[in-house]
Amino acid sequence: MKDFRSVADAVAQEIASGRLTPGERLPPQREFARRHAIAVSTAARVYRELARRGLTVGQVGRGTFVTGKPGAPAPAPAPALSEPSAARVDLELNHPVVPEQAALLAAGLEHLAHPARLESVLHPVGPAGTPAAREAAAALLARGGGRPDPGDVLFAGNGRQAVSAAVAALTRPGARLGVEEFTYPVLKAIAARLGVTLVPLAVDEDGLVPEAVEEAHRTEPLHAVYVQPVLHNPLSRTMSARRLDHLADVLLTSGIPVVEDAVWAFLRDDLPSLASRAPERTVLVDSLSKRLSPGLTLGFAVAPAPLAGRVTGALRSGGWTPMRFPLEAMARWQADGAVATLVRAKRREARARQEIAHHHLGDFRTSGATCSYYRWWELPAPWRADTFVAAAARHGIAVTPAAAFRVGRRSGPHAVRLGLASPTRDVLSRSLATLAELARTAPDDLAEG
Repeated sequence: MKDFRSVADAVAQEIASGRLTPGERLPPQREFARRHAIAVSTAARVYRELARRGLTVGQVGRGTFVTGKPGAPAPAPAPALSEPSAARVDLELNHPVVPEQAALLAAGLEHLAHPARLESVLHPVGPAGTPAAREAAAALLARGGGRPDPGDVLFAGNGRQAVSAAVAALTRPGARLGVEEFTYPVLKAIAARLGVTLVPLAVDEDGLVPEAVEEAHRTEPLHAVYVQPVLHNPLSRTMSARRLDHLADVLLTSGIPVVEDAVWAFLRDDLPSLASRAPERTVLVDSLSKRLSPGLTLGFAVAPAPLAGRVTGALRSGGWTPMRFPLEAMARWQADGAVATLVRAKRREARARQEIAHHHLGDFRTSGATCSYYRWWELPAPWRADTFVAAAARHGIAVTPAAAFRVGRRSGPHAVRLGLASPTRDVLSRSLATLAELARTAPDDLAEG
């Protein structure tokens, strides 16, 4: 069976070589499927992948047309939200950066950069790290008046590895993992790799619906649940204390272990964790990169004693253990106040960027917490998400369609998620102005132009 990416690569090569030229129309998907001996559903994925790379654009009522330039190299395929986009303005990934970041981090590295010290920290360590690193991590992860037990803290090379290890520890091939019906796209890839079936669970304005967990578990037992209680990606919703209590009661009563993804929770550290409500059933995962810098990868997995051995085993078998250097750097940045300073700065920056988004998109149906770095946009009719993504790509702007987050077979809304963190404020403002103007223009009008 042909993988849709390999077929997309072949078409991209035809565009790069000039065999397919800008403006040329691709055949209808059924005809394309027959020519390439693939399923129609695979052909649809090929067309979506080409649009995501900015090589084609769909026009309502007319078809799919090549937009790439002859001789231009085709961008390498990349899983959604895991690598930078090839577009000039990337509103897919979210890497919060503030001006004072480099100077603050550099000051904390001076001690580690001394040759005598550097020799001792350029070595791998086990998932348990060091006592000093565990203490620092517990302080860094404290929020809502609660602080993890340092003895429960484990480390991974990055946040995605921490998520992978937690899911691997709590499930097995063929297991059912309950997730919010819109979820972190990388989790979908992790589940596919582990042979785990994702079970979509309903959400409302307050986050994951506990009754949905109970109903799914009654239908066929869930082996675990993955949830983002604070600043859910992509919907930007946060569970209230009452909802957290209700969900914790359901999980404890049902005996379901849970992976709590807290990667964005540093922006709302006034709120308690689900782990504080159901500590014996919860593995809390987090990372360093959002708080500090995208190039500083270190993952955390806070696992209670009954689950710690399984998470440790998953980290070791996956090859996901960290190097000692980021542990030592994290401990120093936590001790000298750099982490706290950067967190405050990134909260201010998030508010400023949400104000920019509201200024340009206030007339549309969008949602996003004032302290978050992303915005969910339900597009005006007659726009479809895939068509809008392709049209945005023609303007050099990469955005993420709702389908990237959707779990299950139900069709998702015609919506996109905008990541507000990566471009400068000026570039963000210009890009959102362009997208707003685009959304006010009907796709048919674009086709006529």
